[in-house]
Amino acid sequence: MAGPTDIQDDVVRSEAKKAAVWIGTAALVALAVFLAQPLLVIFGGIVFAAMIDGGQRLLARVAPIPRGLRIAIVLMAAVAFLVWLVFFAGNQIAAQAAELPAIINTQAARLLEWANSRGITVQQADFSRVAEQLIGGVGPVTKALGGIFGGFTTAFLIMILGIYFVLEPDLYQRGLAWMLPEASRAHWHGTAHRMGRALRMLLFGRLIGMAVEGIATWALLAVYGVPMAALLGLLTGLLAFLPNIGAPISGALMVLVGFSGGTNMGIYCMVVYLVVQTVDGNIIVPMVAKRTADLAPALVLGAQLIMGVMFGILGLALADPIVAMLKIALERQAERNDRAATEAAEASEAIETTA
Repeated sequence: MAGPTDIQDDVVRSEAKKAAVWIGTAALVALAVFLAQPLLVIFGGIVFAAMIDGGQRLLARVAPIPRGLRIAIVLMAAVAFLVWLVFFAGNQIAAQAAELPAIINTQAARLLEWANSRGITVQQADFSRVAEQLIGGVGPVTKALGGIFGGFTTAFLIMILGIYFVLEPDLYQRGLAWMLPEASRAHWHGTAHRMGRALRMLLFGRLIGMAVEGIATWALLAVYGVPMAALLGLLTGLLAFLPNIGAPISGALMVLVGFSGGTNMGIYCMVVYLVVQTVDGNIIVPMVAKRTADLAPALVLGAQLIMGVMFGILGLALADPIVAMLKIALERQAERNDRAATEAAEASEAIETTA
């Protein structure tokens, strides 16, 4: 006997299922928006785990030791670098960071006077707001000297999650696969494998670019005696993690500080910026892009603008990896659809041949 909630009409039952799917989808979207910040922290942990995993895989090529020991070595090396940065280089760089806003404001005022003297009318208030936004945008990066991207709690959670993920990656991958239909699990494992490889290569290239840009900027500026060479090198390296956006910001800071020491020094800083960006853009980026999800620059920039406005510096930093993972997921689904269409066409041809 049918119950009071049973739907007897097939059409009504079909429409009710469709409505339930749409309502469920809307609820999931609303839940994702509500939990966006925690989800970003979790994804940040995945990104950090990919960095550790990439380091231990690289170490495995030269040291055939257990995986756990390789992970411990990579983590200790990262902690040692942070300790050196804070205790040995921190005082000098922190002092330079305190002087940076005053230099930028002074140079901005000089640039404003130069523009007005040549008939380019710019209001002081408007220009001051732009300068404040520029300094404010770099503020979270300079705070990294004291607390890893400014948010110590968030960074700590990301690191803890990353360590858990990298210690037992198969456990979490199997857990997600268990929640999927059995027919989709093999597809999920293949997608996860491709995502992991692309993420490791993306982050490897990003870290190489950060190291090259930071060290080269510091060395070239220090040779000429540019003020705050160490701070500018550190900012350039950290901002290199933000493609498309980080380079113009670091370049503007470099040029402003350079012109504080004279025209020749300012021109030299411009040359240094162009040389460093040319090497990174024509050697490092193409080398890595061939082995990762090759992303259109406009797509990445658009994602960074949206994520930066919605979630701040954390969204800005994770926009590129998120876009790369979404692209791989869509490519894998397209491959699956093409394979299913091909199999259906072959089966149809077989039936027609038999008939």
